Amino acid sequence: MGKTAEMNLKPSDAILLFDHYGQDSRALHMSFKLAGFDCPAVVIEEDGFLPEDVMSVYGFFLGNFKEVLGDSARPKYFNEIQVPEYWEISGTNSNGKVQDLYKERGRIFYAKPEHKRLVRIVDWYDERGVVRSSDHYNRYGAIYGRTVFNAKGQKVNKTYFSADGREIIVENFVTGDIILNEGNEIFIFHNKTELVLHFFVRANLKQSRIFFNSLSTPFFVSNRLKAQVKRDILFWQEPKRDDIPGNMQAIFNGDTSRTAAVMVQKKQSYDQLIALGAKKEMVHRLGFIYPFERENSGRPEALICTNSDNIEHCEDLIKALPQMHFHIAAFTEMSSKLMGMDSYDNVRLYPGVKTAVLDELFNTCDYYFDINHESEIASAVSKAFLHDHLIFAFRETAHNADYEAKEYIYPAAKWKQMCEDVKTAMADQKLMKKMLQKQKKTAMAEPADSYQRLLSEYQK
Repeated sequence: MGKTAEMNLKPSDAILLFDHYGQDSRALHMSFKLAGFDCPAVVIEEDGFLPEDVMSVYGFFLGNFKEVLGDSARPKYFNEIQVPEYWEISGTNSNGKVQDLYKERGRIFYAKPEHKRLVRIVDWYDERGVVRSSDHYNRYGAIYGRTVFNAKGQKVNKTYFSADGREIIVENFVTGDIILNEGNEIFIFHNKTELVLHFFVRANLKQSRIFFNSLSTPFFVSNRLKAQVKRDILFWQEPKRDDIPGNMQAIFNGDTSRTAAVMVQKKQSYDQLIALGAKKEMVHRLGFIYPFERENSGRPEALICTNSDNIEHCEDLIKALPQMHFHIAAFTEMSSKLMGMDSYDNVRLYPGVKTAVLDELFNTCDYYFDINHESEIASAVSKAFLHDHLIFAFRETAHNADYEAKEYIYPAAKWKQMCEDVKTAMADQKLMKKMLQKQKKTAMAEPADSYQRLLSEYQK
């Protein structure tokens, strides 16, 4: 990192502010760290399973669950939730159910990765099958929040609890008010922006710069803060749209108090903004710095992750690519149809695969086929990308096109063309490297110095 970056962007002075900690927020947070900017990361919405190095606005006021719960502080397994006597809990690798005889009374949603079956949310239904409340669990196995719904299934309020069960925050979704019980004081905030500003003070966070990725609450927070020089930056991660959002237009018009620039993190969105007349001097393309685990070695070893036997043209690909070794892994047991693939010399099956075995497969394979229908398991596509697999997919099965070059996503009817492209990659290592570069370009992979260079332009 250059001297300018070191002098003007101090970790203690800047904040990464997110609404939620999804895929794009996580990638941006990692990019900052890999670029040498270890800013505090703050997420407004608590989801119970945030990484240790990420702060939550709501969670900050709830206290230290780990400290209070001690040895019992661990995630709740799906069959450990409390239910009335004679009610039955059942689960798959995607979700769980609570039943009273033949009537479903609850639905269990897991934290990622879902196959571990760790409880994140439990929805509770009334006699009509309408959700009336949701219990929110954290990584310590505690209910930290409860959402209440009306008879139409609409949110009414959400209550947040401390580790010892005290009511700390009540958010009213009808009025927008938020009540905070903090020690001997009660605060009433009329919106999330006010709560976040209060949190900044209580957490002793300097607000010299805000880097944010949403035009909702994070944008409003930035705009409420005062500064002599505009140095805040919006990292725009949304898909392309037909217009420039009003709040972004306000940035371009100079009507915001602190935001100086917009870094666009999806190629199509950048192209569209420029086409719509966005100010070129204020808009920059900036992707992500990815923590790649390894380099592709060009071995004819391919991985398929699935929890069903509905794999598009699986047998056709196996037959057409005899020189490719296919490793098919599932967290579940496999059907007789899928087990039948074991008769091919170039296929190895892994039913009920263990996490350690799957991790090793990502390390030893150099191709990934995203061709299974149904849900994705183990965030396989992003994991394959980070292990530098060359990824092939069908339009009908692609689970995460952010990491897949469009040239290698085929209509299912064009499976033979997929085979020809795979053969070409296997035969020509130089060409395979070019194909991998297309994949990285699609994902907007960046070197560290691109962050240092662009951010340094707005540090004075």
